[in-house]
Amino acid sequence: MSQILLNDLIARRWSPRAFLNKRVEPEKLRSLFEAARWAASSFNEQPWRFIVATKDHPTEFDRVLGTLVPKNQDWAKSAWVLGISAAKKTFTHSGAPNRFGIHDAGAALANIMLQAVAVDLHVHGMAGFDAEKARAEFAIPAEFDVGAAFAIGYVEAGTQPPPTRSRRPLDETVFGTKFGEALKWG
Repeated sequence: MSQILLNDLIARRWSPRAFLNKRVEPEKLRSLFEAARWAASSFNEQPWRFIVATKDHPTEFDRVLGTLVPKNQDWAKSAWVLGISAAKKTFTHSGAPNRFGIHDAGAALANIMLQAVAVDLHVHGMAGFDAEKARAEFAIPAEFDVGAAFAIGYVEAGTQPPPTRSRRPLDETVFGTKFGEALKWG
């Protein structure tokens, strides 16, 4: 399948590790979380929550930075915004377990990433952080799963996406009605 059909925002999204120490305008930052607000979710639960710190508040920024593993701290300290996602584990309307909450929080983060590209920013999601430290540091309640950490900012001048960006072929990820058997597209 040709990339011609792929939306430009998706094609231009990548995860840089070199951010400018440049202020992200509040209206741009707000637009990212407005995009998250419109993500799809099971029963329209909108289970996502975000801990967010900017360099406008250095002490708070350093608290989030301190939850990252050292290797991620090395480059993420230059981003203007750091955050951590969380997802409510139960449905509000019934109290039943919501096994889709973390999935839906991931969809919200994906919307953030695409909106970032639209406003000349980039986001780098991270698994490399201490989720339990984040839970304690930011008083994330037990009824929420801690999701992913992320950095938001302007990409450092001259930084480019990798020359070859590969993805697993669709035949390995999209199946017909038998798991492992590629979908017949026609």
